[in-house]
Amino acid sequence: MDNNSKVFIAGSQGMVGSAIKRNLEAKNYNDIFWVRRKNCDLRNRLEVDAYFKQAQPEYVFLAAAKVGGILGNKNHPAEFIYDNLMIQSNVIDAAYRNGVKKLVFLGSSCIYPKFPNIPITEDQLMTGQLESSNSAYAIAKIAGMRMCQAYREQYGFNAISLMPTNLYGPNDSFDVNNGHVLPSLIAKFHDGLSHSEHWTIKLWGDGSPKREFLHVDDLAEACYRCMQDYDDAEHINVGTGEDVTIKELAETIVDVVGYKNSYEWDTDKPNGTPRKVLNVDKIKSLGWEPKIGLREGIESTYKWYVENNV
Repeated sequence: MDNNSKVFIAGSQGMVGSAIKRNLEAKNYNDIFWVRRKNCDLRNRLEVDAYFKQAQPEYVFLAAAKVGGILGNKNHPAEFIYDNLMIQSNVIDAAYRNGVKKLVFLGSSCIYPKFPNIPITEDQLMTGQLESSNSAYAIAKIAGMRMCQAYREQYGFNAISLMPTNLYGPNDSFDVNNGHVLPSLIAKFHDGLSHSEHWTIKLWGDGSPKREFLHVDDLAEACYRCMQDYDDAEHINVGTGEDVTIKELAETIVDVVGYKNSYEWDTDKPNGTPRKVLNVDKIKSLGWEPKIGLREGIESTYKWYVENNV
């Protein structure tokens, strides 16, 4: 892939897709294109086929997906499995049938068992039971990865799969009910600034689970590096290799936001997987390293949130 290549970003309006777009634009790629849902619903095979025949991309980043936090996954499992299966199946198949040279598929670290060996290596896939709260989403992502492998085996299609850890950054969903933990906490604590000193925020679980967080701009660079240099069938982890407790995360966000009132943990709500941190030796062997520290990333994300959502 070079600066004149025709590059299609599926999901360019979302957090990951928009970060990939920023990354390529900064590298002076001049033929990047995307499509809005009103013009092409990626869940609709006929619309996707027609779009690929018309656009004829050479390279594809498949970042489009239905995503959400514990509550969203728990309440809408049918939508999470259906939408994701349809999007990825349509795009991968259309890419192959229209002569795309290479496709990068974005999965998720939730594909791994609920109780993995830490740090999680790529070979732990399907070695244990999934976390039940997001199993529908995880199964869809496993299917997408396996579809990439099957099209490679049968057709020689160069499709690779990246499995990123928990992501955050600009264009995230800051939905306090259905969003992921980090942006949801930012929104909750920022909203709390406008309440009286007697206001108390309730947070899910007990704060003990440990999670790894990667800024989406670091992921975008990993996607670019893998598009250029990675051609294996096996999926590849993308993360920092470091984790923090949700309690520590909340404390950092409280400090960044400047929230002064109280908050408490609702232990009747689920914690999810106890610990999830990836082994990232393989991606680092390509010369990629995350550049944005967690506090720095939270500060810039909060600044973006205030400027764009308030």
